[in-house]
Amino acid sequence: MDRRAFMGSLGAYGAMLANARAQGTSHAPKLRIREIRCVRMRGINNRFVRIYTDQGLTGTGETLDTIGAEDIINKFFNAGLAGRDPLDIESIYWDLWSFRAMPGGIASVFMRGAGGGPYLGAVSGVDMALWDLAGKALGLPIYRLMGGRIRDKVSVYFHANSPQEAVEKARQTGVRGLKASSDSITARDNDASGWDPGKQGNWTVTNKQIDDIANQLQSMRDALGPDFGLMVDLHARYDTESALQICKALEPLCLMWVEEPVTSDNVDAMAYVRSHTRVPIACGENVYGRFGYRQFLEKQAVSLIQPDMAKSGGLWEGRKIASAAEVYHIPIAPHGVATNLGISAYAHVCSTVPNFMILEWGRYDVKALQALTTMPDYRDGFLHVSDAPGIGVEVHDDVVNELAMPGYPKL
Repeated sequence: MDRRAFMGSLGAYGAMLANARAQGTSHAPKLRIREIRCVRMRGINNRFVRIYTDQGLTGTGETLDTIGAEDIINKFFNAGLAGRDPLDIESIYWDLWSFRAMPGGIASVFMRGAGGGPYLGAVSGVDMALWDLAGKALGLPIYRLMGGRIRDKVSVYFHANSPQEAVEKARQTGVRGLKASSDSITARDNDASGWDPGKQGNWTVTNKQIDDIANQLQSMRDALGPDFGLMVDLHARYDTESALQICKALEPLCLMWVEEPVTSDNVDAMAYVRSHTRVPIACGENVYGRFGYRQFLEKQAVSLIQPDMAKSGGLWEGRKIASAAEVYHIPIAPHGVATNLGISAYAHVCSTVPNFMILEWGRYDVKALQALTTMPDYRDGFLHVSDAPGIGVEVHDDVVNELAMPGYPKL
């Protein structure tokens, strides 16, 4: 190649790179992590995680339901992952989860295996941001990076706790599935009708409490019709026998599932309830990593699982959990109380999963969360998966930064 041809090719590459950067993507090789920030916001349980690179490209993820994940990211992961290639997602995840020292002398505090809490929440947020970044770097949506999609839209369900609310929400949104909570049907804390007023968990229910739950769900079923998807979340509040009595009372209603009738830290109790009722049993929002799901799958303790990818290990771990469940013919219905960013990221994973059932969008109508990002494409019960690079949802940095708590970085 002569000098003129060489300079021409160099100019073409520069133009391509400039154009890619202008579109929010970069095809340049050897990106390096420059900085990682996690923003904690006032009055909002969700935290945004952003990864910055040496070439100006960024990726944003989310973690939630934890206290301290933001400190782990800002104080430790930021230094420990500096200089790493952000496209080495599996390698970074493995280092964070395998008690291996990272650059800068920072060591993971996890041994390989199950575990949850703030640390895994921090890992999950970083993992999601890495996938968003990888998609932007390669100019592809996340589902392409995970092997391609099986479906281009995913079924979602919302929340409702009365017949009137259920009918109105179904009419306004076109959603085809709704979930109620037993907390809103019986008095949540100081229930004078119970055996032990003021008790927070491991409830022993009275006949009245069982009737209250069954009657409310029956009213919702009557209002919505037999073909509408209806579920109830028991929020792990009941002892084993009480949970079973509630499930037996709900059997005539043809529910999609009863969620967390008992706590997820007792696999045998969950299996006992499932084996003694015809109602499908679900759990998973408080189960962490594929190792945490192993006994639930092996013992067929549940009818479906509900991993939350913002705290159970991230998007790639969520895909691995789904594959493990597929072997046992168990579908996934991911837990979703994330912002539009997180829900859209989950949808990418769900679009690639053969055993996907339905996705929870529990904060669909929470205005404070909707203001944080652009809206994804939702139509008539389905979230349409974005073809834009990365997750495909843009974060409104100015809104997030306005809500950032003192002492924490801004985006």
